[in-house]
Amino acid sequence: MMMISRATLTGLIAVFIGVHFAGITLTLQTQAAIYLLGMVALNLPHGGYEHFANLRRRAMRFRGKYVAGYLCVAAVFMAVFVLAPVIGLAIAITIAVAKGGGGDLYALQITAGTGHIQSRAHQLLAVAARGGAVMAVPIVVFPETFHTFSSLMIGMVDPGGLTGIARYFDVTRIIIGVGYAATVIGHLGAGYLHRTVDGSGWMVDAAETILLIGYFAVVPVVVAVGLYFPLWYSMRQVARELNIETNTTQGSDLLGGTTVSAGGVALRAWVVLIAGALATAIVAVGFWWVVPNPVPSESISFGLVAFWSVFISIIALPHVLVGNVLDRQRGIWHVP
Repeated sequence: MMMISRATLTGLIAVFIGVHFAGITLTLQTQAAIYLLGMVALNLPHGGYEHFANLRRRAMRFRGKYVAGYLCVAAVFMAVFVLAPVIGLAIAITIAVAKGGGGDLYALQITAGTGHIQSRAHQLLAVAARGGAVMAVPIVVFPETFHTFSSLMIGMVDPGGLTGIARYFDVTRIIIGVGYAATVIGHLGAGYLHRTVDGSGWMVDAAETILLIGYFAVVPVVVAVGLYFPLWYSMRQVARELNIETNTTQGSDLLGGTTVSAGGVALRAWVVLIAGALATAIVAVGFWWVVPNPVPSESISFGLVAFWSVFISIIALPHVLVGNVLDRQRGIWHVP
């Protein structure tokens, strides 16, 4: 899976370099369609699976607290976005970095190794370097597209709400670019100084970080983000899951374990799937209902990209906070 994720991003870089030199322009409508395919059809099911894998053998009491905490955090973020959409957008950008970089670091740990990352501060630097590529690079390379969709996202609550800070965008773009470059140099430099004898973990980390930067610098931002999560993040989490021991039991198995017939397992899996879909639908419908303008564009595809980008951030915040940070025993990115 790790090799497939690397090959996929490398292939996309090659394709879009070819598209550029061929003089072909990918319309924003086409980019939006690719984004929705990647984020809705391909990525969303994996997010549900991460929660299922985390809760499958946990105590029932914990499961109840987990779901309640998840819905509460999502509701709070929803309220923040409605009351202060600019702050909400900043949180959405931050959580994309945290999810991408945090999940990536755990996958790296179980596959190539993270012996070159020896402190909590360096872990945070690694998360910012790897996850920062998702947002910082497009802000620098594709500022107009990034600004367009940021305006649409805020426009769900306050049309023109980004106007007041738009004049600072050129300055913040430079600050973000310089800050991100310093973060990457600091992360890779510190890793080089503390690399293991064979240096393999650091070399993989450096190569993947550079690959991510190249991917988000070459592939148009809407396409890049839409395909990054299913083709990089999700694949690497599958690789992590395949490399860990999952037999630890703290409660009853949601699927019944070996004592249940194949039909019983299938029925339980169906119930879990429906429950997860209903929970996601409740949050989606709730968000659609509370925002004044859920599709903030004459273009349906643009509006849906804006809506989904904020919605996915609303469920990503508890995904990271409840599913990993507050879950001290296991977490969605569990590494023994």
